[in-house]
Amino acid sequence: MKHIENIQKMFSKSFVENPLVESFEAGKIHLPTGKLVACDPLITRDMNSFLVQFPIGEFPVLIHKERQSHCVAYVEVVFRNEFVDYWEMALTEGQEIRQLKAGEIFGYPVESGMGCLMDVKVQESLNRLEDRLYQRKGADFKGIYEEFFHHHFFDENGAIDQFAYLKPAEDDEAGLFAFETGYGEGFYASYIGFDQHQNPVKIVTEFIEILN
Repeated sequence: MKHIENIQKMFSKSFVENPLVESFEAGKIHLPTGKLVACDPLITRDMNSFLVQFPIGEFPVLIHKERQSHCVAYVEVVFRNEFVDYWEMALTEGQEIRQLKAGEIFGYPVESGMGCLMDVKVQESLNRLEDRLYQRKGADFKGIYEEFFHHHFFDENGAIDQFAYLKPAEDDEAGLFAFETGYGEGFYASYIGFDQHQNPVKIVTEFIEILN
């Protein structure tokens, strides 16, 4: 089954109805420009945003876990509470669907086991934070994961959670939503659901395909 057909069956409604999936609201993401970036922030500093212009504002994020493994299978951002009329693979600059061969996808690589969704403005803020920390700590700089991400996922007792909302700039409400990616490393696509007027209703990133 093609991935997008399964996405359409699972996510076109306002809720996911699948006994193999556990779904819950994980928080909200703030998009000050509506230009959304999906990437592994530890290996990609300057990922292009998706071509689609998303609404500006604060929107709910839902996590969908595979019940058997408890791994994050899908991350969903909802922009409008409307029925999805059709789905398209999310593309960035220079990508065209006709370039793909059967079974291929456009997406982003993950090497750290962590992905994120963020506004392009937040990506710039994260890069500035990394540069400041490096300049201040020099040889003692342990990398942006240890300096910024790690304590949101782990403490002295072990793992805290599989996702977190983080703000690179404390004086700015805009932040990034970071999460574990399925079983870990991989190459992951995102899909955008549109209403009949071609307005984006939601975006879903897939890490584990769970057939519906």
